[in-house]
Amino acid sequence: MPPFPIEQLDEVMTEAFRISTAPMMEWSDRHCRAFWRVLTQQSLMYTEMVTANAVIHGHREYLIGYNDVEHPIALQLGGSDPEQLAEAAAIAQDYGYDEVNLNCGCPSDRVKSGFFGACLMAEPDLVSRCMEAVTQRVDIKATVKNRIGIDDQEDYPSLLNFVDTVAKGGVNHFIVHARKAWLNGLSPKENREIPPLRYELVYQLKQDRPDLEIVINGGFTRYEQIDEALQHVDGVMLGRVAYQTPWFLHEIDSRYFGQNGPHSNRKDALRAYYPYIESQLSEGAKLNYMTRHIIGLFNAQPGGKQFRRHISENAYKPGAGIEVLDAALAYV
Repeated sequence: MPPFPIEQLDEVMTEAFRISTAPMMEWSDRHCRAFWRVLTQQSLMYTEMVTANAVIHGHREYLIGYNDVEHPIALQLGGSDPEQLAEAAAIAQDYGYDEVNLNCGCPSDRVKSGFFGACLMAEPDLVSRCMEAVTQRVDIKATVKNRIGIDDQEDYPSLLNFVDTVAKGGVNHFIVHARKAWLNGLSPKENREIPPLRYELVYQLKQDRPDLEIVINGGFTRYEQIDEALQHVDGVMLGRVAYQTPWFLHEIDSRYFGQNGPHSNRKDALRAYYPYIESQLSEGAKLNYMTRHIIGLFNAQPGGKQFRRHISENAYKPGAGIEVLDAALAYV
């Protein structure tokens, strides 16, 4: 079940985007999100990007299935065909997702060759038509995640034009990664690190468009940074810090939602993940599919290296179960 009564979902969703976890390919899968949920029960979580075509024609349970504990949860879609995106959004709504999000920020070559992701920032009219089709088809929230710009676009004027144009399609919520994406010359990893962060452009966007919900993403690793950002925008999306140092999430509920955090120490948090692990093991999942997401839980803690080593050396073995985690916890 969700961490709150399902009838309270609309109320929860009005606040959940204040802090969210980013869609991260090969990281933010369903096992990862279930683990994050034992650390924060209030924040909004995004899936990995799934193409609209795959949602329509692929193995849906494998691609977009999730556990009820993950609510509130948003499905991120990739695509540029309005009809396909609308159909995929309708499927997401039927699956019980709380939000559908269009990826206009991923800079990888694979995404670009499929004509979705960051390259869509050069096509705001098309994105507007896509989102108009989506918003006319579904009742759940529809949002866009984009960069501040791509390649040689003018910085703020291009961002403002993109947002204004897309908003005409019925979108009032934008998640802005505060870096440009260079579609030629930089790898996806480099695009997450080399282009400078320009928080001030995102803050200016919220100032100039106060009626829009603006969430900022990129480079947040300290609570003080989040506190400052929330003086200017409506929400902060957390990426690598949530994955690489997941204990960072444990103060989110108390600090930003006025709710008691679910667990006061790392060991209790990990043990709270056990029922999910056991349920997945009983369905045939491998232990290492889940434990790969917890490796950073004891970063910089006494025994943390031994904890990571024990899991890395044992979780992949046939028949590995909870006993591997119990043994790893003995080191910390």
